Amino acid sequence: MAERGVHLTTAFTAEDRPSIFEVLAQGSLMSAVKPALQHAVKILATSNPARYGVLWRRFDEIYAILDLLLQHHFLSRTSASFAENFYGLKRVGTDSTHPAHLGLLRRQHWRSLLLLALLPYLHTKLEKILARQRDEDDFSIRLPKSLMQKLYRAFLAAYPFVCMAWDGWVFCQQLLYVFGKVRTHSPLLWLAGVKLSYLTADDIRNLGHKPTGPTLNPSQSIGEKFQHLVSTMVGGAAVSLSTSLSIGVFFMQFLEWWYSSDNQNTVKSLTSLPIPPPPIHLHNQETSLTHIKVCPLCRKVRTNDTALATSGYVFCYKCIYVYVKANHRCPLTSYPSALQHLIKIYTPEG
Repeated sequence: MAERGVHLTTAFTAEDRPSIFEVLAQGSLMSAVKPALQHAVKILATSNPARYGVLWRRFDEIYAILDLLLQHHFLSRTSASFAENFYGLKRVGTDSTHPAHLGLLRRQHWRSLLLLALLPYLHTKLEKILARQRDEDDFSIRLPKSLMQKLYRAFLAAYPFVCMAWDGWVFCQQLLYVFGKVRTHSPLLWLAGVKLSYLTADDIRNLGHKPTGPTLNPSQSIGEKFQHLVSTMVGGAAVSLSTSLSIGVFFMQFLEWWYSSDNQNTVKSLTSLPIPPPPIHLHNQETSLTHIKVCPLCRKVRTNDTALATSGYVFCYKCIYVYVKANHRCPLTSYPSALQHLIKIYTPEG
C-alpha cells in the first residue's frame, strides 16, 4: 500500500496539475473582491451623492474596465489572471506543439481576457435586467401579444433551466478534474483553450525580463509614440491596481466577515440599548386595571394608546408626540428617541 501511495504521489507531482482546492480558491478570490469594492463605493455615494453618485450608478462599467486592464496586464506579463498569479498558477495552452515558456497565443490571450472580464459583466447586467423585468411582470396583468413579447416570456421561463444546466456542467467538469479525467476544472478554461499549471522558478525569473510594451525611439512616428504612451499608462494603471489589490486582499476578506449576517447580529446585540425594566406598579398585585392604563405624562387614563419603541412604555399619543418632538428622548428612561419611534397600539375594541 505504501509503495502504491508513493507511486500515485509521484505521478501527480510529475503531472504538474494544481489540486481542486487551489483552483477553487483562486476562482473565489475575485468574487470576494467585487462586493467589498461595491460596498466601499456605496459608502462614498451615500456620504456625498453629488460627487460620488456616478461611481455607484456606473459601478458595473467602471469595475469591468478596471478588471479588463488588470487581467490584460497579468495575462501579458505572467500568462495568468490576477487571482491565478496570486495563488502561483499560470495558463498554458492545451496544444503541446506550442512551448509553454513563450506564453499564450494571441487567440488564447484574447479568449481568456473576454471570458475573464467581459463575460462576468454581461452576466451581471443580464441578471439585473431580468430581475427588473420580473418585478414589472409581477404587477402587470397584460398578456404578451407581439412576437418579441412572447419570445421574451419564453426566455424568462427558460433562463433558470439554462443556469441549472451551466451549473451542472461546471460541477461535472470539476468532478472529472478531481479524478483526472479532464485537464481543466472549468468550462471557461476549455473554451479559452488553456489549462492551469504551477508557476515555476524560471517563470518568476523571466517576469523581470519580459518587455511591457514597445520601446520609445526618437525616430518613431507620432502614432507609434502615442501607442507607446497609451501602453505605458495602461501598464502603470494595471500595476498600481494589482499592487493595491494584493495588499488589500486581507482587508477585503475582513470587510466580507464584518458585514456578514452572523457578525452583524453580534454587533447589534452589543450596541443595542438595554431593555428597560418593567414599571414598578406592575409588581403590585393590588393595582387596578384602571391605574395600569394611566398615562405616565398626564396622569390620566390613556387615550389613543401609543408606545415608544425605544423604551416600551405606553402614553397618550398627544402627550408623547409633544414631549418627544420637543426633547428627543423618552420621558421615563431618557433614551434618545424620535417621532418615528412612536407606534400606534390597536386593540380589538378599537
